[in-house]
This record gives sequence, C-alpha cells and structure tokens, in this order.
Amino acid sequence: MPEIKRYRHGVPNWVDVSTRDIPTSVEFYSMLFGWEAYDQGAEAGNYHMLRKGGLDVAGLGPAQMDQPAAWSTYIAVDDVDAAAAAATAAGGTVMMSVMDVFDKGRMTFVSDPTGAVVGLWQAMSTIGSQIVNEAAAPVWHELATRDLDAAKAFYTAVVGWDYMPMEGPNEYLLCQVKGRVVGGMMPLSPELPAETPSHWMVYFGVSDTDTSARRTAELGGSVLVEPFDTPVGRSAVLRDSGGATFSIITLGELTDPNEGWVDD
Repeated sequence: MPEIKRYRHGVPNWVDVSTRDIPTSVEFYSMLFGWEAYDQGAEAGNYHMLRKGGLDVAGLGPAQMDQPAAWSTYIAVDDVDAAAAAATAAGGTVMMSVMDVFDKGRMTFVSDPTGAVVGLWQAMSTIGSQIVNEAAAPVWHELATRDLDAAKAFYTAVVGWDYMPMEGPNEYLLCQVKGRVVGGMMPLSPELPAETPSHWMVYFGVSDTDTSARRTAELGGSVLVEPFDTPVGRSAVLRDSGGATFSIITLGELTDPNEGWVDD
C-alpha cells in the first residue's frame, strides 16, 4: 500500500494505545508486529510513535490516572472545534477540551450518546497513520453499541457518515463517507456481560491469524476470542500484555483510502 498523504473529513486516521507499562508494551508490539518505537520525550508525556519502515502506524502513551489500558480510534475532521460543538449538540459529551498537540494537530475526545469514546483529529503537520490496509497496520475500525439508532444519528451529525447494511445473519452497518466504506457499526452482542460498554475496536492486518494469536499468548498477552472465519477474513480478538484489547484479521483485497476519491 502506498504511503498515505492525506485523510478526508470523516475517515478514521489514527490509533493509539494507553498503557501502564510503556517498556513492556513497546516490547510486546515490537515483537508481535515488528514496529519500531520512538519516544517523543518528556515534553510529550513520553508518547511513542510506532513505525513500520520509518512511517507512522500508531501511537503508544501512558494511561492517565484511573484510565484502563485501551486502544483508541481517531477520526479525521476539517475543524475539530466545530466537530466538538456538533458532538455536544447531537447528545454526546466532550471528554477533554480541544487542544493543540504542538504543531502536529488539534484534537479532542468525545463520548457518543451510547458511551463509546472516539478521538477527533484536525491535522496540521501530522496526518495520522502513514500506512494502512496491510500487515502490521490498521485495517478496520468497528463500533459495537448498545443503541444503534442513536449511534448512527450521532456520527452522521458529527462526521457526516451514511450507512449501508451488510449482508449476513447479523445486523451490521458499513459506515460511509461519500459512498466510500470507512468502518463498521453493530449492536453489542447479547452474549457479552451486561456491564460491557459501547466501544470502538481496532483491527490490525496480519498474514496468518492463527500464528499471530499464538504469538500474542507467548508474548504475555491473551486470546479472548479464538481465531474464527468471517466473510472477509479470519479474525481473532486479543489482549496485549498491558490489558488493552484489539483484533487481528487476515488480509484480503484492501483499498487505498485515497484511491478513487473525487475532491470537492
């Protein structure tokens, strides 16, 4: 996949993981995905850029106060202040004041009306992931929610999404920007514990799901859902050595997120 140069409004553009043990988490992902980690220094809270072949893939930083270890999805927006205001008007909650991250971008986190938290990123010098849709890179972003209708209305209001049902036995929506699929949305499984909150799930591409799941366990993580086949590839749900949950999936035919767009 070619290097990503730009993300359009409404397209998920970045992922990062919070952890209570940065060295252990860095080692885990370096061994699992082959990522190189670069500490941005004390001024940046020792946030690490995780890179593949010298290009940014994801981020890793310290968990704040009582925050659990978790992966976060960010969505690119043209104007983060306007998006934060739209989130409030649509029944969401702004979780942190909009802020500049040096000269890299302007950001906030918002909680949608169903309780799922997502980042909003207005790029300056940093666009987000420079590699996607290949092995050891983000390939999918999926919302599991307790109120599908409320979530749909919220993300339409904030980032302009529309939706297309995906064929299959279970209810699943493909989230779209101007006809391009950028993520998925589904009801929380009734098999999950009642206290499970609405949440975003990050998927990373792998060449062999079963091998990567075994490797996760060897590295001190755990396999929450054993590898299983889906209509689009073989997947598994994993937990890293610090407690953050993520998914992996074997690669099929994936699309460059910049290919085929017609600019306004």
